[in-house]
Amino acid sequence: MMAACEFISRCPFFNDRMKDMPAMSEIYKKNYCQGDHSNCARYQVREKLGTDKVPPDLFPNQHDRAMKLMAEG
Repeated sequence: MMAACEFISRCPFFNDRMKDMPAMSEIYKKNYCQGDHSNCARYQVREKLGTDKVPPDLFPNQHDRAMKLMAEG
């Protein structure tokens, strides 16, 4: 099993967008942050383009949007 994403503690998605939705936040964290976080759209954009290119409102499951962002560079 892989370790949790190194960005989880400072991910603006969870610390800002999901702070009032703890149950939904935990589901996203389980699916995208703990274990294989390479499937997280936010992680993918961060790895390819850098932290400053990750939109604050990008959900971890928005793969189509992430692909478009990465294609635009």
